[in-house]
Amino acid sequence: MNARTSEASLADAAARGIRIPPQPQVLLDLAQLMATDDYDARRVAAVIGRDPGLAAMIFKVVHSPALRGTRPPASLEQAIMRIGVGQTLNIARAVALSTSVGDANRRAYELFWRRSRELAELAALVADERVSVCNIFADQAYMAGMFLECGVPVLMQRFPDYCETLLLDERLDFPSLREEDQRFDVDHCSIGYLVARHWHLPEFVAQAILHHDVVPRDELGAVRSLVAILHLANHARLRAQRIHDYNWDRVGLEVLSELGLHPDDLNDYLADLQERGIGSPV
Repeated sequence: MNARTSEASLADAAARGIRIPPQPQVLLDLAQLMATDDYDARRVAAVIGRDPGLAAMIFKVVHSPALRGTRPPASLEQAIMRIGVGQTLNIARAVALSTSVGDANRRAYELFWRRSRELAELAALVADERVSVCNIFADQAYMAGMFLECGVPVLMQRFPDYCETLLLDERLDFPSLREEDQRFDVDHCSIGYLVARHWHLPEFVAQAILHHDVVPRDELGAVRSLVAILHLANHARLRAQRIHDYNWDRVGLEVLSELGLHPDDLNDYLADLQERGIGSPV
């Protein structure tokens, strides 16, 4: 999907009453500041600080094992200095998304974003550990994990009974999104791609969201590596919760090959992720 096609798809989505959420003003202000090339960690922290809720959530994310380094940062400015301004923008996008799509009073949305955060944290950890193999960084993987299924809450806003089983039991994972898409004649991957483009995510991240159902063979390099990271992160999340990962049956060997892991080492690798405090059963 190219830029012209995505513009047409945006118009088609609007015609069907599907609302692509706009970026919050704080992200627009942050992007504008960075476009001037006259910024430092203090000025970036000041812009983010205009939204105390966003600042607090970013600070919490930066405390995760994959991002904080050996010692947790003591302030938002220190966190920005440690991970870099570009990385901070990626984290800010990911955090802001969860407050821009959905109703905070709706249990289904709360459950959806909790699962997305779990996936994002695991993806960041996998990317950090595999960076020498894939050249995907933790902040990029975290952002991709948060945006991965963002088409779902967008479609839930348009079709209240899309993924209605999310309301039934928090121990259930997502229903078959392919079946949901067929039922409503939509494509949640394409909607997620449109959100990613509208929020100006890097193109390889947007393409990974579009193609994440498989490990794309025609999309090499960063797209394929990022999709593999997301599959492994989701496999770890489901396994920790003792939920069978049917996708892994299809793509597991390709994922491990892309990430430079041997199948015999998978159990130890997943155990190590869980020991680091991420992906434990809820």
